[in-house]
Amino acid sequence: MAAKEPMRVLVTGAAGQIGYALVPMIARGVMLGADQPVILHMLDIEFAAEALKGVKMELIDAAFPLLKGVVATTDVVEACTGVNVAVMVGGFPRKEGMERKDVMTKNVSIYKAQASALEAHAAPNCKVLVVANPANTNALILKEFAPSIPEKNISCLTRLDHNRALGQISERLGVQVSDVKNAIIWGNHSSSQYPDVNHATVKTSSGEKPVRELVQDDEWLNGEFIATVQQRGAAIIKARKLSSALSAASSACDHIRDWVLGTAEVCFSPCVLFGIWLIYMQPFNTEFVDHREHLFPWVCTLMVHTVCLLVLSTPSQ
Repeated sequence: MAAKEPMRVLVTGAAGQIGYALVPMIARGVMLGADQPVILHMLDIEFAAEALKGVKMELIDAAFPLLKGVVATTDVVEACTGVNVAVMVGGFPRKEGMERKDVMTKNVSIYKAQASALEAHAAPNCKVLVVANPANTNALILKEFAPSIPEKNISCLTRLDHNRALGQISERLGVQVSDVKNAIIWGNHSSSQYPDVNHATVKTSSGEKPVRELVQDDEWLNGEFIATVQQRGAAIIKARKLSSALSAASSACDHIRDWVLGTAEVCFSPCVLFGIWLIYMQPFNTEFVDHREHLFPWVCTLMVHTVCLLVLSTPSQ
């Protein structure tokens, strides 16, 4: 079989904590598969130029077989040129005591410039994942200033909240996290989100069982569990004095991998665009519902304060 052509993956804020955790995962094939070569495009601000140079040195020193090139730059046009996937990590950092809304205005100018560069220079059908908070708002800004990128190709990271929910269930029941599935996060990537386990199941020796049946503690599921997932980011900041990095990077890889390659089995996996949901299910064809005209056209029965999109998705073309 002929070798695949390299995919160009942009990581903004690449010298920061999440970026530093993320780029080796991409280079190792965690994001796009063990047979997909990549060329990394790393962007950061002028102040971080030396640190960015150091990250490039380490990538070269690690000798990743899949890594076919590294672009490390402070120039947004150079960074965005030809990219197939853009992971927007860079933004004003959230600090202890800050809500996402506190960093919103600081990120507007950043995302306007980067969106314009993607609009003009990214590869056709470029897929964009916004990680920097407030992710929903940043994704909206990006969409407005990159109108030629299809709306379905712009998403933001709620996969981290989804993974946090799986982790809490796994810890509570003493099971492998890979055996827990179909947890859902409704609403924004913020403390107003609603973690939902009403459809969640756990693989057991006697088959799949509903999470509620196994936990047998609705008070915990309706109270402490929800609050823990909602406030997990703040708890990590309090403990580390820094925001989530490793888990955010890992979740970004999960998000892109399932978006591009599809999932091995039916599962609920969040990739939201302003509160718009993708539900990955194989082996159906991809089918997008226009969020401007349809609210929960089928399956969903829970209405929350957001507009949601239901999608059946197989590996992206």
